Amino acid sequence: MNNGHIAIPVILKVGKGALGEIGSYVIAGGMDKAVIYFGNGLIDMFGSQVMHSLKTAGVTVLEYRELDSVRIEDIMELAFSIDNKAQIILGIGGGKVIDAAKYAAYLRKLPFISVPTSSSSDGFSSASASLTVNGRRTSVPARMAYGIVADTDVIKSAPEKYLYSGIGDMVSKITALYDWIYEARCGHGEVNDFAVMIAKKAVNSFVRTPFQDIHEDLFLRELLDSLAMSGIANEIAGSSAPTSGSEHLISHALDKLLEHPQLHGVQVGIATYLMSRVQDHRYKRVNTIFTDTGFWDYVSTLGLSRSDYAAAIDMAPSIKPFRHTYLHEEKYRQLAKQLLEEDEILKKVLH
Repeated sequence: MNNGHIAIPVILKVGKGALGEIGSYVIAGGMDKAVIYFGNGLIDMFGSQVMHSLKTAGVTVLEYRELDSVRIEDIMELAFSIDNKAQIILGIGGGKVIDAAKYAAYLRKLPFISVPTSSSSDGFSSASASLTVNGRRTSVPARMAYGIVADTDVIKSAPEKYLYSGIGDMVSKITALYDWIYEARCGHGEVNDFAVMIAKKAVNSFVRTPFQDIHEDLFLRELLDSLAMSGIANEIAGSSAPTSGSEHLISHALDKLLEHPQLHGVQVGIATYLMSRVQDHRYKRVNTIFTDTGFWDYVSTLGLSRSDYAAAIDMAPSIKPFRHTYLHEEKYRQLAKQLLEEDEILKKVLH
């Protein structure tokens, strides 16, 4: 459990044109010497806009480069080569570069601004990083963002699959919270009521957002705000329990089983619906948001296999043996596999 001292972002700017204002956000924090890491190919797309904003605000860029590695050895070498005059690190891009930047910031005890260019998961707001350690993707402690800057114009320009991934990851808080409460009821640890409240408010705000199109600014702002709140819930809890339950275990198992896994949030979203049926908890709401956003339509194009999900269900408890989600009990694993074969929605989207 958290010891009562939590880090939360000082800056949260989500909206149209936010990237062009990034210099003013940095300088407002009293920092004028920055290091910037871009995702692969993003200097050409956003470099001039970011550099102009920083220069106009009076921020000196000590170093900027593109990053494509999440090997922990590479990030450690990178971190300790950072100029000692640096006052802040900016990570601009998808999950890889943000993970690398936040871990480098953690090692150097520097503040970090997270600038996601897609909405594929809540990773941009979490205090952990997924890095490659001894050849395996591993979650390691990292820096909670000093600031989060998300430009909705940039987010909507990303491929649509990243939006569906973000939707799946956000809705998963419904089943993750239910797992956490169940875990405590079974005598395995205890919940943090404040973390539950934050995560619950985040997902409820999102699923109740009115929209006609998932590219609308209001919908994107709600998605990104809610994903950011999820990261704060984890920080309060001192673990990922408020936002990662049995549905995430299935996705992590699929990552190990499949040669070419789908996006994290897509796998998590499918598993969220399945586990909401197992839990008999809000599955109608989950189905409604996935139907209305087009998530199910997208999933049905992927040619995914029920047998892969069945194998992932069996493997799930071994992913985090110290947890006690619904899938850590044999009867619920059997029910989940039964629902894979019998649920009408899953029969349509899986083969």
